[in-house]
Amino acid sequence: MNLNYKLNNILFLDIETVPQEERWNLVSITNQEFFKQKTKYQRKEGVTAEEFYNSAGIWAEFGKIVCISVGYFTDDKEKKQLRITSFFGDDEHKLLTDFKILLDKHFGKKEHVLCAHNGKEFDFPFIARRMIVHQIELPKKLNLFGKKPWEVPHIDTLELWKFGDYKHYTSLKLLTSILGVPSPKDDIDGSEVADVYYKEKNIQRIVTYCEKDTIAIAQILLRFNNEELLKEENIIRV
Repeated sequence: MNLNYKLNNILFLDIETVPQEERWNLVSITNQEFFKQKTKYQRKEGVTAEEFYNSAGIWAEFGKIVCISVGYFTDDKEKKQLRITSFFGDDEHKLLTDFKILLDKHFGKKEHVLCAHNGKEFDFPFIARRMIVHQIELPKKLNLFGKKPWEVPHIDTLELWKFGDYKHYTSLKLLTSILGVPSPKDDIDGSEVADVYYKEKNIQRIVTYCEKDTIAIAQILLRFNNEELLKEENIIRV
């Protein structure tokens, strides 16, 4: 497929999220009730809200972001290079502010777009909602109010793979496998992030996982354009 985007104008990204509190008994009584209502139809019969709380990170109302990894291609004409960097830590306000500064300073022009896998359903709205919670002014690339669908500066590799089949869902792990992209899922998966964060207290392990996903998304877009995949030596972590 021909996406008609210059690679240098695309910011690839992935986020990792966890429940706002480590344990259910640390959640306020009010929010416990809201969580029970919110998850009523997601929980299997017999599963309590407390037992389901480890999944709270998938909702911006009950979760928080602990890592945003981004990747962008450089202007090196001799070979493609993907530069990877991450915003992470316990201070969600700071990492969101730092991410906003990156968008505003380097990816705020009309030609710039954001790219993620299932980003339109998860990453982009999650970031925007958490920014609003923290009273951070939305960057232009996340403020979609009044925009027509074709004006939204987002690319979603899941949406591209659907080819209009909106019932179809393909995980990043499956898509990398069938396209011959090196798998990013060789350590943990999304369901384990909360335990790695709260129990292991190993944020660097989460950052590594998040960066691998970001690289995979960039590789998938190259495959969609029938371009050669990046070699490891062309991936620069900064």
